[in-house]
Amino acid sequence: MSFEFPIRVYWEDTDAGGIVFYANYLKFFERARTEWLRSLGIGQHQLRVATGGMFVVSETQIKYHRPAVLDDTLRVTAGLMESGRASLVIGQQAWRVASDHSETLLCEGSIRIGWVDAASLKPARIPSSILERLQ
Repeated sequence: MSFEFPIRVYWEDTDAGGIVFYANYLKFFERARTEWLRSLGIGQHQLRVATGGMFVVSETQIKYHRPAVLDDTLRVTAGLMESGRASLVIGQQAWRVASDHSETLLCEGSIRIGWVDAASLKPARIPSSILERLQ
């Protein structure tokens, strides 16, 4: 994976059993994807203003391996797996980073994001300037 984003697990991320609620991994992945795009000079708000388009999630596939718990330090990754004219598939992983710097894979998946016209929400082609930055 090409991009890494650190996340700390807070009380609000956990369920009654004290483990990270399964849907919160999608939030962690979203944060990492947003920061990955930002690191490439693709700010999503600026992108919408400049192009009239935006990315939307159209498909997710997630596999859970181990749970994260309160106060865990996570390393969440994002990297381009597939690139098409109207969508991208982003591979993502969440790793627990222990105090000895060892890591345990907690969750992995792929997220398809499609490009849409912001006004109509109809699918459109991803601008070539964006695709060039992703290569």
